Amino acid sequence: MTPRENFGSRFAVVMAMAGSAVGLGNIWRFPYMVGEHGGAAFIILYALASFILVLPIFFAETIIGRRSRQGTFGAMEKLAPGSRWKWLGLLTVFAPIIILSYYSVVGGWSVEYLFKAVCLDFTNTPPEQVQGFFGAFISSTGGPIAVHTIFMLLVAGIVLAGVKKGIEGFTKVTMPVLFVLIVALAIYSVTLPGASEGVAYLVKPDFSKVDARAVAAAMGQAFFSLSLGVGTILTYASYMRKEENILASGIGTAVSDLLFAIIAGFAVMPAVFAAGIAPGAGPGLVFDTLPYIFNRMGADVPWLSAVIAIIFFVTILVAALTSAISMMEVGVAYLTEEKGMRRPTAVLIITVFAWAVGVLCSLSFGPLAEVKLLGNSIFDFLDKLCSNWLLPAGGLLFTLFVGWKMSRPDVYAEFTNDGTLKANVRIFDVIWFLIRYVAPVGIVVVFLTNLIL
Repeated sequence: MTPRENFGSRFAVVMAMAGSAVGLGNIWRFPYMVGEHGGAAFIILYALASFILVLPIFFAETIIGRRSRQGTFGAMEKLAPGSRWKWLGLLTVFAPIIILSYYSVVGGWSVEYLFKAVCLDFTNTPPEQVQGFFGAFISSTGGPIAVHTIFMLLVAGIVLAGVKKGIEGFTKVTMPVLFVLIVALAIYSVTLPGASEGVAYLVKPDFSKVDARAVAAAMGQAFFSLSLGVGTILTYASYMRKEENILASGIGTAVSDLLFAIIAGFAVMPAVFAAGIAPGAGPGLVFDTLPYIFNRMGADVPWLSAVIAIIFFVTILVAALTSAISMMEVGVAYLTEEKGMRRPTAVLIITVFAWAVGVLCSLSFGPLAEVKLLGNSIFDFLDKLCSNWLLPAGGLLFTLFVGWKMSRPDVYAEFTNDGTLKANVRIFDVIWFLIRYVAPVGIVVVFLTNLIL
């Protein structure tokens, strides 16, 4: 039997988990969610959801993963043998693969825009044509499927290399670079003419925009961004060494995710207002806005515009990859550990399935646009199914498992490293209360809100 791999250091753990959290959820999804739900007020809701409701679920997943040293299905079987909790394991194998399928479509868009940046399309095209790139591209057939395929192959190649050489090696190098690049773009974005209105939108909360829908959206975004409820954090935690600090890893991941999301907001929303685009323009917001930024730059310094455009779309692509590999790893871990498959075979099966579903999602912007599932396109239906239902359901079950199925001494031992981490010992009672009571109640409220809406 092949020995189970581990992450090599605490830095590797935080970078891998932050990589799972920091991705298109921050750069692509967060800005348009802010735009749809009232700007700064939504950011406050998102921050509260992240630290009060979602971070305890992060700890719950981490505790399960590290204590069991198994993937999602094996973890439930090991910690609760012979019980029905194993079905939670199956749920959290299925959900991340579905997310990967439509996530890869958006990742493919970043591949296409990187190609356009290399070809200087953003610099040498009139502004009104640049803003038409996105709609024309996603409504076509062959191009979106081709770049979706390229993205899936990149994900498969990284996961195929394994935990240390593939996932750890990739995230340790790319995550620090991501932060530097997104900060640089944010600095430029806020200097654009008309950007001050976008900055005000991000820093001045309008609580009249806060309603049940906004609260539910903030919770769903926190789940989506931190990759919770679908077993990705649990799977990564199963590769953690026993001496690692769960509290430090969790706070490091949550803070990294929140900072990156806010900085991405400052990179996108000021440019949105400068470009005269509606802040609630939806999923295409980033892909409509960024070309405008680079086109404006190109009018003054063409070579600088081309270089920054290439670097930024490399950044978006890398951010997408760091999250996508964590989603694929959940299914790969299940097939290798529970079904005895070799890693290459498992990667191939997950890749083909996610690719096929992703093709349908891609076509839902074009030839299949009239196909509706409960009134939504295929892409939107899967996004809402996962963000509003499957992720919170998984998070609820993980917190119930840790808070009510596992014994308090076992949870204490895992969270505090058998009482050796004094800071963790002091805060344990608070975390235990949040896991048992606050997080489950919060998730149920979100469920009911989504059901009513």
